[in-house]
Amino acid sequence: MTKLRIPPIATAPSSEVAELLAKAPSLDGRPLNIFGTLAHHPLLLRRYLALGSVFLTFNLLPPREREIVILRMAWRAGSVYEFGQHTRLGRAAGLSEQEIARAARAALDGWAEPDAMLLRMVDELHSADIVSDPTWAALASRWSEPELLELLALAGFYRMTAGLLNSAGVEAEPGVPGWPPGTVPGR
Repeated sequence: MTKLRIPPIATAPSSEVAELLAKAPSLDGRPLNIFGTLAHHPLLLRRYLALGSVFLTFNLLPPREREIVILRMAWRAGSVYEFGQHTRLGRAAGLSEQEIARAARAALDGWAEPDAMLLRMVDELHSADIVSDPTWAALASRWSEPELLELLALAGFYRMTAGLLNSAGVEAEPGVPGWPPGTVPGR
């Protein structure tokens, strides 16, 4: 990981930022480092939280499938911070430790086809910025058009987030897991 380049703010410079950070996801009563870092740009933080809440709070997708997509994108983009945070959320959404570890491996063995198609979608978006016709057909046989749009936006949002985290050097909070043992980022 790149060294810390933009540290999270230590003290909110305004009541607006304090209010935003109070609403942001936290760990042990403190806003996550990503939100403390984004707090340097209050409008960006506000909009980031709004779009993120579409995926995490007001979503159409089941949490388990959402977390499969996010974990795979975090692995493909090499974001240990994102992978660690979503390891915690993936567990809460019902993913097993084995599934979380398999999301960070190139091979799709061991995945049921509905899950494997989500991983293929992420792999294709990451490598070519388009979902292939066969993968799209498989997705469209299961998901509605609004859900398909959410899947695409979800993958894109977390790809953008991974680039931000990696480039700003956002550090993981103490106790947040890293890569599964034996895993190398899947760029």
